Amino acid sequence: MLKKIVLNIILLLISGCSSKNIVKEKNQESAFIILKTPKIKYADMGFIYRSDSFVKVEIYQMGQAIMSLTINGMNICLSTLKCMEKRDFNKEMLISSYPDTLLENIFRGKPIFKGKNLKKNNNGFTQNIEDKDKYSIRYRVSGDNKIFRDTKNHIKIEVKIK
Repeated sequence: MLKKIVLNIILLLISGCSSKNIVKEKNQESAFIILKTPKIKYADMGFIYRSDSFVKVEIYQMGQAIMSLTINGMNICLSTLKCMEKRDFNKEMLISSYPDTLLENIFRGKPIFKGKNLKKNNNGFTQNIEDKDKYSIRYRVSGDNKIFRDTKNHIKIEVKIK
């Protein structure tokens, strides 16, 4: 009887922790990740998990997850903060004039600002986007690597797949 109870508890715990959005192995990547803004500073090895409905970024130091960032259709959740709507996250942690999809598009390697100033090349693309009062952005996707820099606002996001 005790074995059945323990087994049921284990099964309940396992099924309760499983996600409906199962990430396939091909949608998991090990990467060196830099996330540097005036309010956030992380740079180390981590993992990026993608499904159709979310992107999750984890950064590790000495085998421990020090940062977790989950982006879904509505919200961005940072391990050290509560979940916020994308617009509120941009306003508080990035720049309010950024589009809501900016962070997700960077981690997915997609164009930002609806493809503004997009120049395709052999293995990716570049975008240079300027607004003298708001931002000065250089964004490059080369294969699996992504580099986003906003020199005006001192924001740098890099993803180098290992």
